Amino acid sequence: MLQPVRHILAAVKDPSAPSLPAVAKATQLARSLGAELELFHAIDAAVYADMLGASVPRLEQVECEERTTYLQRLERIAARVRLHTPMVTVAAEWDFPSYEAIVRRALESKADLLVAECHPGRHRAQGILRLADWELLRLCPIPVLLVKRARPYHRPTILAAVDPAQSFGKPAALDEQILVLGAQFSNALQGTLHAAHAYQPANIGALVAAGSDGAEPNAVSAQIGLESLLGRAGLAMTRCHLLRGAPQEALEQLAQRLPADIVVAGSVSRSGLQSALIGNTAEWLLRHLTCDLLIVKPPQFANRVPACRAGPRQVTLEPRG
Repeated sequence: MLQPVRHILAAVKDPSAPSLPAVAKATQLARSLGAELELFHAIDAAVYADMLGASVPRLEQVECEERTTYLQRLERIAARVRLHTPMVTVAAEWDFPSYEAIVRRALESKADLLVAECHPGRHRAQGILRLADWELLRLCPIPVLLVKRARPYHRPTILAAVDPAQSFGKPAALDEQILVLGAQFSNALQGTLHAAHAYQPANIGALVAAGSDGAEPNAVSAQIGLESLLGRAGLAMTRCHLLRGAPQEALEQLAQRLPADIVVAGSVSRSGLQSALIGNTAEWLLRHLTCDLLIVKPPQFANRVPACRAGPRQVTLEPRG
């Protein structure tokens, strides 16, 4: 069962940025949940070393000074955050790539939730460009809140996307985790929790077999599955939506109609041919939703990020001539 959120890690992409939506929303959540908040920045800039000049001690000094500078910037942010929630710490480490550094820090600090800003604009060729938010969605074992909207939460509408049919071998426990985390957010932020399940309509043969007076078989099965899931999670059947059609488009349309502030969805991080054939709803939602996206992984999700930090990314400049 999913544990209560007690430690939140906020990934700070640029501590000098004038606006930090991920930090603002992480602060809201930390205050509402009574959780500790950690502000983390991964220093993944290249360190250029001249083969004729810079010695190892000098490089270490530069790295130390740069890390100190980032820690000071994070402390200035933390000072403002502490006006709203007291339990705030900061951390900065030389590590790359940034998304692996963030996952490593989340696991090291035993965070229960990671909050990060979403890459601005539409996601195109994200697997080639290695966009940090897309990689966090794919690799991070703990729940990830990807922030798309800057405005703070105010009694938010939270939409939990579930799949009682367990399409494509999706773990049964994942839906219950989605509902539990959605309920935690809804209760803490005094919001409203909705649950949605999209099903594919039956083919013509199934409809004929059901008879003219019979209900659509897939709809009946989906309704039974949704009621059973909500019963196991201890949630009432109010604010539930049974959607007919492809899950991605149906969820996007419902999120716009409500309108939703956060969509909670699961990801099993498929890859290769399997992903190409059946797609990945979470990745599709990342590209198309305009609201924030909260991604939950199954309990047995395998961490594929190396435990050891990569350290500074050193680039040696060869002498000319």
